[in-house]
Amino acid sequence: MRKVAVVGIGETRFTAAQEKTEVELFAEAAMDALNESNLKPKDIQALYLGNCLGDFSEGQGMVQCFAAENIGAFNIPASRFEGACASASMAVRDAFMWVASGFYDIVLAGGVERAASMGTPLATRTFAMFSDSRYEYPSGITFPAIFALLTHLYARKYDIPLARLKEQMAITSVQAYKYGMLNPKAHFHKEVTVEQVLNSFMVCLPLQLHDCCPFSDGAAAIVLASEEVAKRLTNKPVYIIGTGQASAGPLCNQKDYLPRLRSRELSAERAYNMAGIKPEDVDIAEIHDCFSVANLIAAEGLGFFEFGKSGEAWERGEADIGGKVAINLSGGLKAKGHPIGATGAGQVYEIVKQLRGEVEHGRQAPEPKIGLTDTLGGDGGTLCNLILQRGW
Repeated sequence: MRKVAVVGIGETRFTAAQEKTEVELFAEAAMDALNESNLKPKDIQALYLGNCLGDFSEGQGMVQCFAAENIGAFNIPASRFEGACASASMAVRDAFMWVASGFYDIVLAGGVERAASMGTPLATRTFAMFSDSRYEYPSGITFPAIFALLTHLYARKYDIPLARLKEQMAITSVQAYKYGMLNPKAHFHKEVTVEQVLNSFMVCLPLQLHDCCPFSDGAAAIVLASEEVAKRLTNKPVYIIGTGQASAGPLCNQKDYLPRLRSRELSAERAYNMAGIKPEDVDIAEIHDCFSVANLIAAEGLGFFEFGKSGEAWERGEADIGGKVAINLSGGLKAKGHPIGATGAGQVYEIVKQLRGEVEHGRQAPEPKIGLTDTLGGDGGTLCNLILQRGW
């Protein structure tokens, strides 16, 4: 299997409702990625695009075909990936495998979404369809409800008083906002205190406003190339050295394992094994903090902290710059934003920038060598991890 490098990246700002279409948003990110990699659209051999809600937000299916044509990559194979929030991560993972196999030398991957443009009621309703449609969706289970349930389960399983757990969760949100303030691509640019998190209005008991990420509009694009091609294009290649993906069924079928998500742990194990590393080797991580409790569950499932102890780790600064592993220096989904079909590619964008040492002062990790992305689709239904390494 060949080594595969990221040679170009592009990303729009993640924002509230935008006027641009999904095709236009992706073109903006894709052309930045192509220009950075010194490639032309005609050099791209295939496009893999993550998109989740485009059918509902714009009434547009097959967005990948129109996106390819729009940037001038005429008649190439174009495929759409849908794995809820993990859609773009799946696209990047498959692009990696096709290049690693030797079938393609240069592939463009990424994602796009206009979730904010849908408005909260429609976005919430349609996104709830990515839980189980037979039992969960008709019962009124939305994703805030799912993670509210997981919060209660977490508190009970690890014998943490709910008030204490909520304070720990609030610290993760405060950290996310702190770095979002410094990220020009982020949806939110504001500081929030623990007290403001705990006093914000209730969304779904016990989750409050600042425990929840926003719906966002945005796009991100990644150019992947074989090692041989990458050496001609960049002197700062970032290699994908490990990938993992796993799936699960309805949440009720996962009940014996909750609040841990077995699909995450299996996916991460596969990625670590492929990369030949352990969790302690990871310097930086972009993890799926759709809700504040998701930070704690993810960090433990990825092996960064002991089960039931990640809240304490955040309190000690072990998830911050200078700690055990620097988590979500982009602001994460919480502050950078969550354009569902683009989120995973946005995580890769951030890790690549960090490994190159190119992010803004105040949120740059000191000389990171290995980074990890973690993207959760649905309620554990799809989980995708990517491990990247600085190549110079």
